[in-house]
Amino acid sequence: MAQKPEGDDLDMGMGGDRLISAGDAMDMDIAAGTDAEAGAVAMAFDVKLPLEVGTRVECKWYTNDNQYHTVKLIERRQISGFESDSDYEYYVHYIGYNRRMDEWVQLEQLDLSSVQLELVEEDGTGRKKKKIVDEEHDEEHADFDANALREHEEFTKVKNIEKIELGRHLMDTCVGVFDKACAAPGRSFLRYFSPYPPEYKDCKMLYFCEYSLHYFKRRSQMLRHMAKCRVKHPPGEEIYRNGNVCMFEVDGRKEKTYSQNLCLMAKLFLDHKTLYYDVDLFLFYIMCEIDERGAHIVGYFSKEKCSEDGFNLACILTLPAYQRLGYGKFLISMSYELSKLEGKVGTPERPLSDLGRVSYEAYWTRVLLSFLRNHRGTLSIKDLSEMTAIKVDDILLMLQDRLNLIQYQKGQHVVCAAPSLIDTCLKKAGGPGCPVDPAKIVWTPYNAEREYATYKN
Repeated sequence: MAQKPEGDDLDMGMGGDRLISAGDAMDMDIAAGTDAEAGAVAMAFDVKLPLEVGTRVECKWYTNDNQYHTVKLIERRQISGFESDSDYEYYVHYIGYNRRMDEWVQLEQLDLSSVQLELVEEDGTGRKKKKIVDEEHDEEHADFDANALREHEEFTKVKNIEKIELGRHLMDTCVGVFDKACAAPGRSFLRYFSPYPPEYKDCKMLYFCEYSLHYFKRRSQMLRHMAKCRVKHPPGEEIYRNGNVCMFEVDGRKEKTYSQNLCLMAKLFLDHKTLYYDVDLFLFYIMCEIDERGAHIVGYFSKEKCSEDGFNLACILTLPAYQRLGYGKFLISMSYELSKLEGKVGTPERPLSDLGRVSYEAYWTRVLLSFLRNHRGTLSIKDLSEMTAIKVDDILLMLQDRLNLIQYQKGQHVVCAAPSLIDTCLKKAGGPGCPVDPAKIVWTPYNAEREYATYKN
């Protein structure tokens, strides 16, 4: 195999191993115990393409500040239609930044003179192992324990699927978020990973049956399935209908395939979601728009059948094609209406995403201040919690920490808010979106004993 032993120029010959001089690496003495060795990296004199997974290198970050940042190569793949060792693209993690900023980059974005290879050492038994380099603290996932964070990062380290087709809609999986870590303040556009089976690893687009949520690599496969599919709505029981909006309750144990397909699709748009296949212990509430063709999924929320922590919502998603129509507010409101029918107070499962936190705080503000504005007489925080089904901790978060309406007077805490201040806060919280009519809900709360008896029989 040909290689270029000298010079700093890129060998443009085709075929064989491609070697590139690393310039400044000539003076690096690994054996002498340099700073590079202490950092568990080694500078290579010649860089072989394609670059190995685990390599660190400077990368020009086009989607942020157009400057070079240190990255770690997480994955690589050959560009379709090319066979040269240089025709690879690399999935990189920007060191010091949130993992949701990870992305695929081209070779031209990498400064090959800055390549750092993982240092391999012997562990005393003759076996070789890689030194572990401590990664930066990830504040975005601070609520995860060490095992959960490792599992989350392993599952979410590579994103492949760029678009999905669902019914009449073609949706990009690129999600807009506000990230303070970016050099240019504002919204960043990211993709999240979903653990589809290995045979879908290289798919950049998936096609879905909008009723069963089965997924396919090619549109022709999806159309053949649709021709045979007789269902025109999600499985489960319809628990709500008002105009062209309806909702179905789907039991994860009874409708396992549908529930798993739903979770895999949702993960394309969500960072914190960790539920994929173990769906037996969850109920899924599917919101749909109805027309002459059937009931078309708009979004959903899920909840544990029996939550010891009082969570009334585990995961929530409004599909991109239906956002900004007030459907997210509808889903949050519906979760609390179901809690009222259960006679319980509820709260969403943590951690909340950036958008989820904003949405919930707006909902709590609207409900609590609207109730206080119309109420006459004394009222305790506990009474307010029971009437709204909002957990006491969430009420205190809003009234005390966010709105600063609770004051300590004459030995007790009281809510102090002039009508004009309440109106101002309500205006900032926005409208209620698509409203829920509690009278249209036809629903029986989950009963574990009843399910056990049914399952036993």
